[in-house]
Amino acid sequence: MYGADLTEIHELIHESRGKDYGAEARELTRHVRRLRPGADSLLDVACGTGAHLRHFAGLYARVAGLELSEPMVRAARRGLPDVPVHIGDMRDFALDARFDVVTCMFGSLGYATDAAELHATLAAFARHLTPGGVVAVDPWWFPETYLDGYVSGDVTTLGDRTVARVSHSARDGDACRMDVHYVVADSGAGARHFSETHRISLFPRATYEAAFRAAGLTVGYVPGPHSGRGLFLGAAA
Repeated sequence: MYGADLTEIHELIHESRGKDYGAEARELTRHVRRLRPGADSLLDVACGTGAHLRHFAGLYARVAGLELSEPMVRAARRGLPDVPVHIGDMRDFALDARFDVVTCMFGSLGYATDAAELHATLAAFARHLTPGGVVAVDPWWFPETYLDGYVSGDVTTLGDRTVARVSHSARDGDACRMDVHYVVADSGAGARHFSETHRISLFPRATYEAAFRAAGLTVGYVPGPHSGRGLFLGAAA
């Protein structure tokens, strides 16, 4: 779960690494509307600071977000004052609303710790769909596409603030453990360091597909998008 330190720099660091939230939202919508041409409402689960949600708001008449991290919920609400952003856990949330599309981006579904939690999460998504609605998931890496021991480093400057990010990811059983260190420096506050550790499940493609089907959804996989992780699309009956 992301804290206040990361919330402050989250979009800056990822956009500096080449992430294009608008392009991803448009690409996902293109695939979704092949399955549901009239889709016009969307719930973005694990919406973070609302970076994708801002673009979805221009593509759908009604949008909402769900996020577990309270600092990120506050940031999303500040940036999207007219959009409902709910605090909730993707594994067991219950909103009094249904949507044509439920999305989960940026590999967030990998935070399900095992197949049972993955099934519970997809079931919760399916319960929030309108008839014929679509679930669109940008998964985390599969076991065979994950790079054990991967190290990355990035530095970006915006105005008088410079942010450095260094990460190391290693296999940890059926998951990966990713340690991320940040240094943030600006002219007024000086330099500070913080770190976060994430354990993200490496579910096989077949495990994702089984969870979609158990939730009563069809399932298809589009390889390539989202840095090579691809996109799962499931439609309700």
